[in-house]
Amino acid sequence: MQAEPAENAVLGTAPDRFRLGFNEPVSPLVLRLVRPDGTAVTLTDVRLEDATLVIAAPPGLGNGTHVLSWRVVSEDGHPVGGSVVFSIGAPGAAPPQAADTADRPVQAAIWLVRIALYAALFLGVGAVAFQALVAPLPRGAARTAAMLMLLGLAAAPLSVGLQGLDALEMPLAGLARRIAWAAGCSTSYGATAALAALAMALGLAALALRRGPFSAATALLALAATGTALAASGHAGAAAPQALTRPAVFLHAVGIAVWAGALLPLGLHLRAGGPDAAAALRRFSALIPFAVLPLAAAGILLAVVQLGHVSALWTTAYGCVFLVKLALLAVLFGLAALNRWRLTAPAEAGDGRAARHLARSVAVETALVLAIFAAAATWRFTPPPRALAEAEARPAAIHIHTAPAMADLTVTPGRAGPVTASIVVMTGDFGPLDAKEVTLVLSNPSAGIEPIRRKAARAGDGSWRVDGLIIPVPGRWTARIDVLISDFEIAKLEDAIDIRP
Repeated sequence: MQAEPAENAVLGTAPDRFRLGFNEPVSPLVLRLVRPDGTAVTLTDVRLEDATLVIAAPPGLGNGTHVLSWRVVSEDGHPVGGSVVFSIGAPGAAPPQAADTADRPVQAAIWLVRIALYAALFLGVGAVAFQALVAPLPRGAARTAAMLMLLGLAAAPLSVGLQGLDALEMPLAGLARRIAWAAGCSTSYGATAALAALAMALGLAALALRRGPFSAATALLALAATGTALAASGHAGAAAPQALTRPAVFLHAVGIAVWAGALLPLGLHLRAGGPDAAAALRRFSALIPFAVLPLAAAGILLAVVQLGHVSALWTTAYGCVFLVKLALLAVLFGLAALNRWRLTAPAEAGDGRAARHLARSVAVETALVLAIFAAAATWRFTPPPRALAEAEARPAAIHIHTAPAMADLTVTPGRAGPVTASIVVMTGDFGPLDAKEVTLVLSNPSAGIEPIRRKAARAGDGSWRVDGLIIPVPGRWTARIDVLISDFEIAKLEDAIDIRP
C-alpha cells in the first residue's frame, strides 16, 4: 500500500488531500483522522481513482502528529485496515490515541440482542429441559418458552450482523451491506450463533413432539448445544488453558439453563397447586444440586482465571460488572436457600399458603435472573483483566536488515517503564554471526531525550540481552544496534520502534 503523505512524513503545511494506493480496487468502509489532541473526525469526502482512494482533508489541521486510520474491503470481500502516521510542522512526542469512537447505537443493539439470546437459551431451552427432566410444562410455560426460542432464532443471525458492524466500526445502517454479515461470520462468534440457533431449533422440536423418550433426548441435545454455543467463543472460553476453561463455560451454561429454565414452569405448577405441583417440586429439589454445584464451581474457576488478582474487582470495568453480578447472585442464592429450607417441605406436603409464597418467590427469582443476564451482557464491552494484562505485557519488536548484518530487537513489555531488550543478530544473508560486542542505543529527540546506551550481554546462539533498561516515556523511539563484527568492522542498524504508554 502506498500512502501520501508517507508513513512518518513531516510536512511543512497541512495537505488538502490524502491518497491511499492499493494493488487492486477497494471500497472504503471507515476512514478517520485522529488529531494530535486525540479527537477523531470521520472522513466522508472520498473518491476512487483506479486502485487509489483520494480523500479530502478536513479544514483546520494544526501542527503535530496525526494518524490517518483506514479500513477498506478488497475485491474478494475481506476487510483490511491500517494507519498512516504523519506530522505537520514537527512531530509530537507520540502518535495521538483516538478518543472512544464506538458506535453507541450498535453497542446498545448488541447488548439488547445478547440479553434476548440469553433469555431464549436459558429460559426457553431450559424450560424444555425441565420438561425432559422434571415434569410436563404447564401450557403458559410452554407458550412462553416457544415465544422466547422464536425470538432467539431471530436474534441469533442479527447478532452476527451486529458483530460484523462492531468489528468494522460501521453504524447500524451498515446492516444493509453484505460485508458486515461476512465479517461477523468470519469470527468465532459465527459458530456461537449457529450453535445457539441449533439449540433453539431442537428445543422447539422437543416442544412439538409428544412427551416421551424421543422428545426428552431432543431436549437434552438442545441443552448440550446451549452449553457448546456459549463455550465456542468469548473471553472465558478463549482463556488458557482451554482444555479447562471451555468445559467450565459449558458446565456453567448448562447449569444456568437447568436452574433458570425451571423457574417459570415450577412457579406455574405451584400456583396451580395439587399433587402434580408437589411431585414437580420434589423432583426439582432432587435435581437442582446436580446443576447448581457444577455451575458454582465452574463460575469460581472462570472468575479466578479472568480476574487474575483480587484488586481487579474494583480497578477494572470487568471487575465492577462482576461485583454487580455477584451481588445479584448473592440475593438469588439467598432466596433459593430460603425457599428450599423454609417453604419447599411445607409446599411438598400440600400447604397451599407455602406454595403461594414459593410461587411469588420464584417470580422474584426470575426477575433477578433477567437482571443477571443484563449485567453479564455488558461483559461484551469490558475486556477481562487477564486480557488487559496480556496486552500490557505484549512486546514491541522490529526487524532491521542491512547487507553486512541484520537484527531482531524485542522490547518486553513494549511499554514505557522497566523493560528487557532481546537482540538476535545474524549476517545479512541470514547466516550465524559471532559478534564481538552488541550495543543498544535508544533516543527520542522529539521528547528531548538524548541517546541511552546499553551494552548487551551475550545470551547464546546469536542472541544478546539488555536487562535493567528503563524507557522513561512512550512514543516513537529511534533504536540503533551497534554490532561489532570484528576489530575493524562495525555494523550500525537503525530503525524506529513504538513504545506504548
